[in-house]
Amino acid sequence: MTGPLSGVRVVEVAAIGPTPFAGMLLSDMGADVVRIDRPGSRPYLTPIDRGRRSITADLKDPTGSRLALDLIARADIVLEGFRPGVMERLGLGPDECLIRNPALVYGRMTGFGQSGDLSTLAGHDINYVALSGALELLGTADGPPLPPLNLLGDFGGGGMLLALGVTSALHHARTTGEGQVVDAAMTDGVSLLTAMYFGLQSTGTLGPRGSNGLDGGAPYYRAYETADAKWMAVGAIEPHFYDGLLRGLDLDPGELPDRNDRSQWPSLHETFERAFQRKSRDEWSSVFTAVDACVTPVLSLSEVDTHLHHVHRNAYEDVDGVTQPAPAPRFAVTPGRVQGPPPLPGQHTDQVLADWGISPGDVLVHDRSITRN
Repeated sequence: MTGPLSGVRVVEVAAIGPTPFAGMLLSDMGADVVRIDRPGSRPYLTPIDRGRRSITADLKDPTGSRLALDLIARADIVLEGFRPGVMERLGLGPDECLIRNPALVYGRMTGFGQSGDLSTLAGHDINYVALSGALELLGTADGPPLPPLNLLGDFGGGGMLLALGVTSALHHARTTGEGQVVDAAMTDGVSLLTAMYFGLQSTGTLGPRGSNGLDGGAPYYRAYETADAKWMAVGAIEPHFYDGLLRGLDLDPGELPDRNDRSQWPSLHETFERAFQRKSRDEWSSVFTAVDACVTPVLSLSEVDTHLHHVHRNAYEDVDGVTQPAPAPRFAVTPGRVQGPPPLPGQHTDQVLADWGISPGDVLVHDRSITRN
């Protein structure tokens, strides 16, 4: 293993969405991530499930729960994504685990958090993004709020936040020997992502959805369709980039209205629409490669890995025939890497038990000592 987290042991209780995404991030950074799958569960074969090993254990059965507890006793981090109270009912709550392993970092991933009026309710990405104020900001002025796939709640405000939380707590644990619970809620994470917009709101400069500088309202910050029904992304916010945009489009600044006059934004938008219709996306890409104007092509997922910038940075990898993003960020001394494809449930049970020094006999002996106490 390589990476800055090499030597860190992580137990990931199988879940969906943000929890495996956090597990992928830790694995990419070199951690030994072992996922506990349910017996008979379907394989998880997406890129966010890459790079860990899998064992199977029925956590509702005492034997499976004991096995999980013995793994957790040897781990640095545990990740779980159940509703509050589920791990406690399985005998695997923080109290039980921290008794066995006082330096353990216990990462809990939920939508609404471990406390609060909604903590026990179900939800999905759109609900957490909505409750955090972010969904109201997304979409066109004359349309409904548009969910940004599940990028904000599950991944940006969820898995990323969990990974930051457990690695921060790991630093504390290794410094002091004291473990702790990390309560990562997607509502909290998405709220953090809106911090800048609370600042804009406080100064009275945040307008309705679709009328602001960064939400498609400004003609110099939006996507434009090209002659071949593809798109170019324009982010010419600063005046010198805006000048570059006009040069690239061969437009005379003297014939255009003031871009700072919001009443003229619809007119500028129409002008830019007509201009971009004159060439194909790739033709415009060639033009703006030579002009520093913050204008780039809108690429599909099937195109990104062949773009020269990404090729030069080795930004995408083929893992068992599936193209996917390479580990990031980049480390000069301890580079991360994809440790392998997604595992089949139970694929590494014997290997993990041997590597982590656990045998069925060890589990039973330890369980008898707990019973006597």
